[in-house]
Amino acid sequence: MAATGTEQTGSKAYYVTTPIYYVNDAPHLGHAYTTVAGDVLTRWHRQRGEKVWYLTGTDEHGQKIMRTAEANGVSPREWCDKLVEEAWKPLWEHLDIRNDDFIRTTEKRHTDRVREFVQDLYDKGEIYQGGYEGPYCVGCEEYKTYGELLDGDGGFAGQKLCPIHRAPVEMLQEENYFFKLSEYGPKLLEHYERHPEFIQPESARNEVVNFVRQGLEDLSISRSTFDWGVKVPWDDKHVIYVWIDALLNYATAVGYGSDQERFDGTFPADVHLVGKDILRFHAVIWPAMLMANGLPLPGKIAANGWLMVGGEKMSKSNLTGISPQQLTEHFGVDAYRWYFLRAIAFGQDGSFSWEDFTARYTSELANDYGNLASRVAAMVGKYFDGTLPEAKAPGEAEQAIVDGLAKAVGEADRRIGDELDFSGGIAAVFDFVKQVNGYLTEQAPWKVAKDSSPEAQARLATILYTAAEALRACAVLLNAVMPESSAKLWESLGAEPHLGALGDQPLADAGRWGQLPAGATVTKGKVLFPRLED
Repeated sequence: MAATGTEQTGSKAYYVTTPIYYVNDAPHLGHAYTTVAGDVLTRWHRQRGEKVWYLTGTDEHGQKIMRTAEANGVSPREWCDKLVEEAWKPLWEHLDIRNDDFIRTTEKRHTDRVREFVQDLYDKGEIYQGGYEGPYCVGCEEYKTYGELLDGDGGFAGQKLCPIHRAPVEMLQEENYFFKLSEYGPKLLEHYERHPEFIQPESARNEVVNFVRQGLEDLSISRSTFDWGVKVPWDDKHVIYVWIDALLNYATAVGYGSDQERFDGTFPADVHLVGKDILRFHAVIWPAMLMANGLPLPGKIAANGWLMVGGEKMSKSNLTGISPQQLTEHFGVDAYRWYFLRAIAFGQDGSFSWEDFTARYTSELANDYGNLASRVAAMVGKYFDGTLPEAKAPGEAEQAIVDGLAKAVGEADRRIGDELDFSGGIAAVFDFVKQVNGYLTEQAPWKVAKDSSPEAQARLATILYTAAEALRACAVLLNAVMPESSAKLWESLGAEPHLGALGDQPLADAGRWGQLPAGATVTKGKVLFPRLED
């Protein structure tokens, strides 16, 4: 899963992270959604020619993991090892995720640095000892305020429920250490105002701003009722609160406290991709921790919405056991990567259904894109024996394709690379695919081929070269989203012997017309997106 490609040296890496995921169970569609988004974003920036670092990993401490392991009759470490090696890492490999690092919070490179970070805060007077009593959600690993709890009904009648998990909270009372989070409200609000892009989308930003304006309370950063966690360095009766431990992975994984040169060349993250249910941890607690320790803040906290099924947030119960692998088995890995980013606007809630996936696959991938590639290869084979002809008679129709490509490249690059608007960027490319299909329909090369005159043959050659060159550009533009099918198309067009490997193609060259050389061997390989079986 190591990254490769064109990279700059001597500059800060474009650093992207996913949340580190709890290993209380196997990964589901929501985990894969965020991780694929990060993969597409970092692949895109690699093709911009930038140095890139993409981090993901697993969060393995805390009461939730401990209880899950106990329920399965194993130690917490045995449970984490099993899930990471048998479920999490294999899925990322299956989905063609090219992360540069995979951090586990049980690794010594992490735990040692966490203790150092917390010790620094303690030495600076940012942490004090106190006591706390309140409702605690083990699922969130978070103390809740009474105002945000829900009243239970049915089997939970008379109990207070976590608004996220809809499960009863536990009343806890323990001696803790506290971080002076309350002192950072004004500094956070000032940062939000000076950097409106810091939290995205705008609805998420407004939620965080309103939350901080109401006043922050000091944060309990230790637990003393269980011992599965990183020990507090000055008091080993306590373990560090799992969220403090977890957030620090973004620093420990890139050399905090161990490799200053690497740390300076990577940290802080340019983009933290998170689910909206953990937004406050990343947009409030994390920057306050960094401020307290004199470290730079990340560039952007981008919160994706929830995947909805039947109008409700995705869960194991309402997904009836659907796993990412079940979808990839039916639709293929590339289509899986494409669908969720194409169908759901990043930052908003989006609904998933088999029916919508099937309809979009058939319409856009199979009919529009895959069929275009098959038709062009077949006609070059039929009329020019598989040798790409030279465009000898370009005119206004061809110029319209050139202009359409330039527009698609600019819009896709801006939307995906800068705005994290994956849906809009992919749509821009597929609008161009539709334009090329329309061009072929209007030019009707199958009719032109019936005329054997030199003028008609020159026209036929121009039409087919134009369509093939347009597909060459689509392969480059869609490589980050659908790397396997893009590579197949690249090979079918005969591009690699002449232009090099697809992964090395700069996005800046995608719209530079005329790169596919006349004389290239075009072959009709396997259908990129075959018809779906019922």
